[in-house]
Amino acid sequence: MISQIFTVIHPQGFHARPSKSFAEKAHSFPCQVTLYKGDKQANGKSPLGLLTLGISAGDEIRLEVDGEQEGQAFQELGRMLTQIYEE
Repeated sequence: MISQIFTVIHPQGFHARPSKSFAEKAHSFPCQVTLYKGDKQANGKSPLGLLTLGISAGDEIRLEVDGEQEGQAFQELGRMLTQIYEE
């Protein structure tokens, strides 16, 4: 299992489009992906679950990845948390 805290920099946080993109990328890996914001958690493969976290710019999010291909998944998903999406 790999776990690290990332700071979200996208000015609008994780609204519908970034949440969907993150979940789609997470789905491409066979490992379990979980995001934590404070005491709330969500399945990283669920766009709706990600939206329920209410992730805003500047929020610290803990990404936890466990299972097959966790290293590659952690790198790619961690990068998605700290980039600005083109919209």
